[in-house]
Amino acid sequence: MIKNKMGALAGCAILAFGLAACGSSSTSSSSSGTTATASSSGSATISGAGSTFAAPVYEQWASAQSGLTVNYQPVGSGAGITAIESKTVDFGASDPPLKPADEEAIAKNGSPAVQIPMFLGAITVSYNVPGLKTGLKLDGKTIANIFLGTIKTWNAAEIKALNPGVNLPSTAITVIHRSDSSGTTSGFTSFLSDVDPEFKSKVGEGKTVQWPTGTGEKGNAGVAGGVEQTTGAVGYVEQAYALTHNFTVASVKNKAGKFVAPTLASTSASGEGVTVPANLGIKVIDSPAASAYPITSQTFVVVNKDLCKAGIPGGEAAAKGVVKFLEYGLGAGQAILSKADYATLPSAILAKSKEAVAGLQCNGTAIG
Repeated sequence: MIKNKMGALAGCAILAFGLAACGSSSTSSSSSGTTATASSSGSATISGAGSTFAAPVYEQWASAQSGLTVNYQPVGSGAGITAIESKTVDFGASDPPLKPADEEAIAKNGSPAVQIPMFLGAITVSYNVPGLKTGLKLDGKTIANIFLGTIKTWNAAEIKALNPGVNLPSTAITVIHRSDSSGTTSGFTSFLSDVDPEFKSKVGEGKTVQWPTGTGEKGNAGVAGGVEQTTGAVGYVEQAYALTHNFTVASVKNKAGKFVAPTLASTSASGEGVTVPANLGIKVIDSPAASAYPITSQTFVVVNKDLCKAGIPGGEAAAKGVVKFLEYGLGAGQAILSKADYATLPSAILAKSKEAVAGLQCNGTAIG
């Protein structure tokens, strides 16, 4: 019951945020961002853009705010980084860590880039095959061959070998993938590139790749819709979207050789023992932990260290609002995550994220 209730957030997040971005009478908003202002009552509006993976959680965190309106546009991680680089939003959101070129571009705003890990979530291999229950066993090589287009039917020998005794239909496989610049794509292709040299050489990893087969859809919601509407389809979608659509999902072989389903526990296990670099650009994909689900992603909020010097559209009021939102997300907001099958940050990473927020400034003065 909880899964169905919270999973539905994925479906409503896009609508709720779209209404916030387009329908507020007290703020001006467009595809280039939102201008935040403080009223006499001390309320403020902040704007953000980026990860669709994180959207269901940010919608919930936004609804819990008092005196703060959060206009978040779930346009994909790549677009979120572009938005913060071009100063059209107060904060960006990305699943993959920043590349050096991104850090340099953001720093040109007049203050260093800061990426803050917020939580973890599973990227599922979801399929729509009548008669096939959830838990179909797949390994990285087989998934890679499906998305390369070399495995074409659900009863292919490679899938049969992993699922003895399972009645597999001869239904043709239709691949559904992201068409936009996406952190979910980055996490998924990172896993496939790690486990399959052929996939790495032919497709590689990144927020955008050249898929050799399949149909492109925008956002996690678009891929989920494509899978739901197409018999025989398979796609990669974040867990909350899979729950929304009651998808059957694969159990994926991890580095320890175990087939693991995407659950809260297996997602959480992926974050244990992760090396944290100085810029906090963690990667939890393909964890060596025995109980870890291997296709797990982190997600970040990206800002300039001094938001006011960087010239964010909402100015000082928005800078304070962003810090308030982040403090909530890394505090009380972590308790919401498990209800939607997202995982909290391990304590060591959480502490570093809080330190990063405490270091955010407005014109040289700490905000928090």
